[in-house]
Amino acid sequence: QVQLVESGGGMVLAGTSLRLSCAASGGTFERYAMGWFRQAPGKEREFVAAISRNGGSTYYKDSVKGRLTISRDNAKNTVNLQMNSLKPEDTAVYYCAATGTTAHTMYLSGAGDYWGQGTQVTVSS
Repeated sequence: QVQLVESGGGMVLAGTSLRLSCAASGGTFERYAMGWFRQAPGKEREFVAAISRNGGSTYYKDSVKGRLTISRDNAKNTVNLQMNSLKPEDTAVYYCAATGTTAHTMYLSGAGDYWGQGTQVTVSS
């Protein structure tokens, strides 16, 4: 059983940056592809970014390409989401997820085996 705990959310102005982190425990971290999802008020949860087990492959939602960057540190059992040039439409609860399949599968299907509790990101104009 993998436990995921997100941190780093907050309220920021448009155009600024935030860095989200997700700490994993209870499993062999490098066995899991990792990803970030988000859910805005009144909307369904959507895929944001995913990273392969060794960090060699990444996938992004089109609207965040060039602004958000996913990375992982297998020595520290963490996955991060660097968010730059934030926009009001990035406002959502952000969730960390782990899958025993692949990052590509997570990107295509939104599949996740384990989920964190989420961290709120609010971007005001």
